[in-house]
Amino acid sequence: MKLLLLIGGLLGFLIGMLFSWAENSPWPSCLWHACLAAYLTGALMRWWGGAWRRNLQAALYEREQQTTPATPFPLAKATKS
Repeated sequence: MKLLLLIGGLLGFLIGMLFSWAENSPWPSCLWHACLAAYLTGALMRWWGGAWRRNLQAALYEREQQTTPATPFPLAKATKS
């Protein structure tokens, strides 16, 4: 979860800095936009990672709860007469 937060923050900072720089904004404005984008994408990645983890756990739980029909004689082989 921490890794997703860090990746989101770094990615958001870079995106915010690049888009702001592409608009020829002054450096203080670029830094402000980059920090805001880092905060928002970090929070979004944390939320998405939590939702992904919860859904993965639910899928694993459902798989454990499924019952498969047992074969009566699993080692018996069909023989041709």
